[in-house]
Amino acid sequence: MANSKLVWGLLGVAAVVASAGMLVVGGLKDNVVYFLTPSELVARGTEAVDQPLRLGGQVKPGSVSWDAEEMDLIFAVRDSVGEIGVRYTGAQPAMFREGIGVVIEGSMQGDGIFEATNLMVKHSNEYKAPHGDSIPETMYESIIRPGTVE
Repeated sequence: MANSKLVWGLLGVAAVVASAGMLVVGGLKDNVVYFLTPSELVARGTEAVDQPLRLGGQVKPGSVSWDAEEMDLIFAVRDSVGEIGVRYTGAQPAMFREGIGVVIEGSMQGDGIFEATNLMVKHSNEYKAPHGDSIPETMYESIIRPGTVE
């Protein structure tokens, strides 16, 4: 009798653990965000055209062109093997700059340009305290107009 209670108890614990594991794995699968690198997207060829997807890589230095009147941003995203031209229409993210990591949602067009609908920039989680001689007003200016503070 005591053995059967132990077996049923162990089976109950195993069922609870298995149920919790299934909930965790199922929840993660729905929330994990995958993206393709430029070389992976190029390798897909024409099958990737007009398919909604995410592209991740680094903004190629010297490739950024911003038209403030049209709110049109053109740049290239690269990885260690290849690069893809990107066009984004909308407000330029404040932290966007050459050399930064980006993840872009959109679709590849037939002309080889990735048409972006959403642009996300990666940023460091490293906090850098202001210099001892920093003046708060100049720090605020750097937020409004990048490059105004050394």
